[in-house]
Amino acid sequence: MSRRALRRLRGEQRGQEPLEPEPEPEPGGGGGGGGGSGPRRGVGNLYELINNEEESEEEPPAPEEAAGSRLKGHGAAGNAEEAESDGRRDGGAPAHQDHGTAKPQPNSNNKARKKKKKRKNKRTPVSETLEDDDLEDIDSLLEKIEETKGHSHQALSGVIADSRPLLYVEHRNLNPENELKRYFGARAVLGEQRPRQRQRQYVRSTWLTAPKNTWPRYSRTGIGMQLLETRRGVQYFTFEHHREYQQVQFKFLDAVESMDPNNIVLLLQMNPYHVDSLLQLSDVCRMQEDQEMARDLIERALYSLECVFHPVFSLTSGACRLDYRRPENRAFYLALFKHMMFLEKRGCLRTALEFCKLLLSLDPENDPLCSLLIIDFLSLRAREYTFLTRVFQEWESHRNLSQLPNFAFSVPLAYFLQSQQEELPDPERGLARERAAQLIQHALIMFPSVLMPLLDRCSVQPDARVASHAFFGPTAQISQPPALNQLVCLYVARTHALWKDPVVMSWLETSVHEVLRLVEANDPAVEESERKRKVRYQSAPRNIYRHVILSELKEATAALPLEVTSQPVMGFDPLPPLDSVVSYTRPERTNQPSSESTLSLFFRSLLPNFNLQGEVRRDGDEEAGAGQDLNQGVNRLMAAMRDMLANIQFQEPPRDDNPDGDGDGDWD
Repeated sequence: MSRRALRRLRGEQRGQEPLEPEPEPEPGGGGGGGGGSGPRRGVGNLYELINNEEESEEEPPAPEEAAGSRLKGHGAAGNAEEAESDGRRDGGAPAHQDHGTAKPQPNSNNKARKKKKKRKNKRTPVSETLEDDDLEDIDSLLEKIEETKGHSHQALSGVIADSRPLLYVEHRNLNPENELKRYFGARAVLGEQRPRQRQRQYVRSTWLTAPKNTWPRYSRTGIGMQLLETRRGVQYFTFEHHREYQQVQFKFLDAVESMDPNNIVLLLQMNPYHVDSLLQLSDVCRMQEDQEMARDLIERALYSLECVFHPVFSLTSGACRLDYRRPENRAFYLALFKHMMFLEKRGCLRTALEFCKLLLSLDPENDPLCSLLIIDFLSLRAREYTFLTRVFQEWESHRNLSQLPNFAFSVPLAYFLQSQQEELPDPERGLARERAAQLIQHALIMFPSVLMPLLDRCSVQPDARVASHAFFGPTAQISQPPALNQLVCLYVARTHALWKDPVVMSWLETSVHEVLRLVEANDPAVEESERKRKVRYQSAPRNIYRHVILSELKEATAALPLEVTSQPVMGFDPLPPLDSVVSYTRPERTNQPSSESTLSLFFRSLLPNFNLQGEVRRDGDEEAGAGQDLNQGVNRLMAAMRDMLANIQFQEPPRDDNPDGDGDGDWD
C-alpha cells in the first residue's frame, strides 16, 4: 500500500505528520522530555511510518477498521473515551499544551499505531520460540515429510503413468532444450541466447519448434486446417490448401521437374514458408553435408504448419487423426519424421521418442511411416523401458508385435536392462529377468537369421557350437522371405550398438545355447515358427518401404526390391499411397515439346511459331482423318522450308582492288 493511501486512511494530509513524542517501553522514559527531545522523536516516527507501511502491505486492515479510521479523521474530535485513552497513553496534556487545540489526526494515528503494536506484540513470542526452540524440530519434520512425499510421489507417478493413454504426449518433452538442460545445465544451453531474447520481437509461441531470429517474418501462407468429423471420441482433421497456395505448389512441381535446386531457392525467397520446398531443399542440404541448414529448414516447416492448427487440434491427447492418403497431410508426417531423426542424431533421445509417439498417434492403425519400427530403438536409448514393455503388453493381442523382429528382440532386452537397475526391489528384478529369458528364446526360435548378422556387426566371434550349427547358419538367412530379410537388415543396422555391452552379450550367449538345446530336442515350437515364416512375410507393405527410404540406412536400402528402386522417389512425397484422396489436380500443359519429333524441334528452334502437329486433339479422332492430318503437316513443313530459304541472303565478299600493292588503309 502506498503512503498516500496510508495518509488517507489515517485522515492526515501531506506535510501534517504527527510530531508529539512517542512512549518508550522503559518505565522511566514516559512522555515528559525537554523541548529538544520532541522533535528528535518526531523524526524517529518517520522511520516508524516506513515500518508501519511495510506491515500494512503484509497485513492490510479490515474494511471495518478502514471505514472507522475515515470517520474518526473527520468527526471524532469530541469523543471523550478517545481523549481519555490518548491522555493516558501520552502521559497527560503536554502535547495539547504545546500545539494548542486538540486535533483529530494525532488521535487516529496513535490509535492505529496502538493496534499495530498489539499485533506486533502478539507475533513476537511466536517468532522468538521458532528461532530459539523449534527450528531443529521443524527441520527434522521437513526431512521426514520429504522422504514420505518422495515415496508416495513415486508410487503415485507410476499409477498416473499407467492410467494415462499409451500415446500421451507431454509438452515439456517436445522441447530439446529441456533435455539438454538436464544434461549440461541451463547456463551452458541458454548462456548465449538470454541477451538476444530480450531484444527479440514478439512471435507466436509454439510447442513443436521455437522460432529463430534468422527466420523470415511469418505471414499467412494459404494453408488451413479443417475438422472433418468426430467418431467415438476421435477427431479427424485435414490440412487444406487455398487457391494462392495451390499456385505456389504448381510452381514448386515445375521447379522439381527442372532438376535444379536453384529454382527451389528462388521459390523460397518469394514464399519462405512453403512447406514442400522446405522439405525438398532440406534433403539437398543434407546431401551437401550441411546438417545445420537442413535441420533449420525442417524446423521452419514444422513452425509453418503449427501456426495453422485448428483450435481443437491437440498434440497431447492422442485422439487427433490425420489421413495420410490426403496429399495435404503428408508434409506434416514427413516433417515430424525428419525432425525426429535430427533429434536422435543430436542425442536428444527423450525428445525424439516424444515426437515418435506424436507421429504414431496421428494414425496408429495404418502407421503410414511405420513408426513402430523405430519406437523400440528410441525407447531403449532413452532408457524408457517401462514404456516399451507397456506398448508390447497392450498392443500384442491385436497388433501381433512379436511378429516384428525389432519388437521380438528389443522387448526382452528392455526387460533385461530393467532387471539390472539396482533401485528396483529384488522380486521385481527377478521377474524381469525371467521374462527377458523367456522372450529372447522365443525371438531366437522365430527369427534365427538375426543372430549371425548381429554378432558380425558387434565384432563378436561365436563359439564353435553356434558357428557350426545349421539352425543359425547361412541356410537360415538364405531361406528367409525377402520381406523378412528387409526387416532383419533394418533392425541389425539400427540397433546393433545396443548389444555390444559385455553383460548383454553374456546374457545373449546363455540364451543361444538354451535355444540350441531346444532345437536338438525337436521342440514343437521350432517347427511351428518355421511354418509361420514360410506363410508370412511374402511381401512387405508400402509403409515399410517408405520407412526404409526415409531412414537412409545403407544395409536396409540395399535390400529394397527392384520395383521400389526402379521408380523415382521424391523427398517431399516418397512412395505416395496408391489410394490417394486428391482434392485438386495440377493443370495440364498445352504445349508438350517432348512428344514431338527431332525434326519438329529443329524447325521450332528456327521458327518459334512453327507447329507441325497443329492443335492437340484431346478427343480421339477417327482413323479416316489420320491421312488428312499427315498431308496438312507435310504442307506446313514445306511452307516453312520455303519461307526459310527465301529469307536466306548471301553476302558477297569484299573486293580487293589492289591485290599486289600494299594498301594504305587498315582492315576494320
